[in-house]
Amino acid sequence: MVRRVESERRTRPAASSGSGRELRLVSGDSYPGWEAVYRDNAAWVYALMFGKVGNRPDAEDLTAEVFTAALKPLRITASVPEVRAYLRATARTVLAAHWKARMGREITAIEDDIPDDPPEEFHDSGAQARAKAVLAELPDRYRRILELRFLQGLSVRESAQSLGVTVANAKVLQHRALQMASQLNKRGVR
Repeated sequence: MVRRVESERRTRPAASSGSGRELRLVSGDSYPGWEAVYRDNAAWVYALMFGKVGNRPDAEDLTAEVFTAALKPLRITASVPEVRAYLRATARTVLAAHWKARMGREITAIEDDIPDDPPEEFHDSGAQARAKAVLAELPDRYRRILELRFLQGLSVRESAQSLGVTVANAKVLQHRALQMASQLNKRGVR
């Protein structure tokens, strides 16, 4: 039943889905081995994770976690669409656990963000350079709280301890720093 529904969903015209993306039929072939599963899917899993967490170390760790979690329960005899669907579900679970650990909140709505095929190549959007420029313009305490929270991945409590302030103060610093960074980014700080 699941296979038929997935098959019908993939062959429906794009206009009826309302997503604006063109859907295509995926063959029912299976992968010859785990190496082929990894080679065919690692790029889109990494791109998804990088898009959600915004930094390479976490994206690499989460991508590895997706494949590690899928290794045991996933049948290698499953068809390509079934493998991709399972990896999507595993990626959603891994990402939800990541955000729950980092932010205390699960974020699991990623189904529409996952491409069917790996991207041809990654383009440098200049985001890293813009982020560095914005951080450089922030006052020291604002820059430091953002570095601790988002670049080093520390919790609010750990960041507060590192700065020698209360948790409430760290939350206020983070909020103000994000507001100022947003304003600087809108002005186009380079």
